[in-house]
Amino acid sequence: MPYRLTKIYTRKGDDGYTTLGENRLSKDDVLLETVGTIDELNSAIGVFLSYPIQDKTVINFFTHVQHILFDMGGEMHLPDRIAVTADHVTALEKQLDEWNTTLPPLKEFILPRGHAAVTHCHLARTICRRAERTMVKLHRQVPLHNPQLLRYLNRLSDVLFVAARIIAREDGDKEVLWDHERK
Repeated sequence: MPYRLTKIYTRKGDDGYTTLGENRLSKDDVLLETVGTIDELNSAIGVFLSYPIQDKTVINFFTHVQHILFDMGGEMHLPDRIAVTADHVTALEKQLDEWNTTLPPLKEFILPRGHAAVTHCHLARTICRRAERTMVKLHRQVPLHNPQLLRYLNRLSDVLFVAARIIAREDGDKEVLWDHERK
């Protein structure tokens, strides 16, 4: 199999444009912003996975998510190739339900803090929300060919929130509740 990336730089984007398929797009195009934010999310997940996490289910699950996010970026470039399906969304929901049943119910918002893996998981969650907002902006300009893309990001941010709670619990971090009545 030949190498896919034989040359890392091409100089073709030095003018602020890039080629996507047969189209030349400004690098600030909302499609490229969406794909770039999904890439940033994937990297943020990689950061929190780089810390010691005892629960191998978390590691395996989010490694799979990273693959799906690459697939999602590819689908954004090649809309005729459906990579994210309702089954992917259902898998997120199943994992979310499974993890959430092991946690105490929340009566208040929690502050995004704790040790490094927890805080980076919360950071990935906020990047996921930004990716979702950017995709909605794109959808308003050009309707998405696959509504599962938005559903996946929406559910993924919820899974990241619950995963942060799971990781915090396994390391004995105490959740700090938002004190909305503080003086």
